[in-house]
Amino acid sequence: MEKMCRILEVSQSGYYRWLSCPRSKTDRENQKIYDVLKDSYNQNKGRVGLDKLLDDVRLRFPHCSRNRLYRIQRVHGLYSIRHRKFKATTNSKHNYPVAPNLLHQDFHVDAPNKVWVTDITYIRTDEGWLYLAAVKDLFDRQIVGFATGSRIDTDLCKRALNTAIRRYKPGPGLIHHSDQGVQYASLDYQKLLKRNHMIPSMSRKGTPYDNACAESFFSTIKLEMIYHEHYITREQAQSAIFEFIEIYYNRQRRNAAIGNIPPADLRRRFYQQLAA
Repeated sequence: MEKMCRILEVSQSGYYRWLSCPRSKTDRENQKIYDVLKDSYNQNKGRVGLDKLLDDVRLRFPHCSRNRLYRIQRVHGLYSIRHRKFKATTNSKHNYPVAPNLLHQDFHVDAPNKVWVTDITYIRTDEGWLYLAAVKDLFDRQIVGFATGSRIDTDLCKRALNTAIRRYKPGPGLIHHSDQGVQYASLDYQKLLKRNHMIPSMSRKGTPYDNACAESFFSTIKLEMIYHEHYITREQAQSAIFEFIEIYYNRQRRNAAIGNIPPADLRRRFYQQLAA
């Protein structure tokens, strides 16, 4: 001890006084805040940023400021693992009719099953590309249907839409919004929409913001999951996608667009209020 104190250039008496000095109230509370922060960070697998972590912390410590939590986050290095940019591709070179854009970038919807948006993306595996088609409800931003496959064709998109239809059984008049991709414009897909009394809507060519809500999901799943994993098989990627969508994205992940609550919570509250 004497040698250590000499190296640190402090007296032994001063060192023992420091040991006996109790931690401040702020330090003790910061430790408790850190415990909640770490639990939320681990539960979200490091996928989310400071604001979503702050929402969890404020359930226990409502007075915790953003700056305070950032200081604690910085000390312990609990930063979001999100990085890289999202790149999308759409094949709109076809001779099929194109539906008008009925949304005009107005993504506010007051009830479930009024407007669904859809899109396709791709995931790299050692076996080759795995394609993911997803259908999203604009009301609660929930993924209501999705399908994966080794081919980026109309059947992939139909399987995703049919899953959503079986699960939620929307009434006539639902607006189905997509880009002008050949899969969505095809006669086979349009027949499926007509058979289920859905109204087709499509983004304008060269205007990705027209379908920004659909593409934002793919940005999320890629930034928060896909870019940080190496998938050997398509089956491995499919399992990871299922876990991300059904367990995490729909039921656990807070969505800033709907008040920082999970999509499933918003839908449940809507039907509870409707029943009351």
